Amino acid sequence: MGFRDRIDAGRRLAHALARYKGQDAVVLALPRGGLPVAAEIAKALGAPLDLVLVRKIGVPFEEELAMGAVADGGEAVTVRNEDVIAALGVKESSFEEVRDRQMAEIERRRQAYLKGRAPVPIAGKTAIVVDDGVATGATTRAALKAVRARKPARLVLATPVASGEALQLLRPEADEVVCLQDYLPMGAIGACYEDFRQVSDDQVTEILAKAAASAGAAKPAAP
Repeated sequence: MGFRDRIDAGRRLAHALARYKGQDAVVLALPRGGLPVAAEIAKALGAPLDLVLVRKIGVPFEEELAMGAVADGGEAVTVRNEDVIAALGVKESSFEEVRDRQMAEIERRRQAYLKGRAPVPIAGKTAIVVDDGVATGATTRAALKAVRARKPARLVLATPVASGEALQLLRPEADEVVCLQDYLPMGAIGACYEDFRQVSDDQVTEILAKAAASAGAAKPAAP
């Protein structure tokens, strides 16, 4: 299938999620790449947009290989990939060191992106968690667990593309999974996009500011 860019992917996903328009839903993006996708969904559904902050815990000598992930859900949620930890003989102290480093990065991003703003409430609502693609599923699984802990009435994972293996891992974590393409060419998410440029911190804050302004404009005036 393929996508022109993240905006194109978000619009296509929004069409697949159209039944949630006008419902009590909140769209939660995994930054940074998931945010442009999620912004299109939130706009189409008329839903609030927020972040779920999550970081991969990479193997110390091979950072792209996930041995787990950590997500911020009020209290940090850690997911461990025990197979990778055991196969590579990663010591617990090494795991904790990398995890703590990623938790510090989550806190940095919270301050940079949210400027002290409180999370959008999701208890009793439909929470739609969005990323721009899922390869292994480690970070997404941590994000879903963190969101589930906030007690939404329904938890939906929406992604333009994912590997079949990741989807198998993630389906038990969500009430619904919406994925437009369930295979990764050469195992790379970027190969599914014509334009897969990195999303910057400045772009994140700009997208969130626009979404907040739109939400404020959409609220009825006080009597």
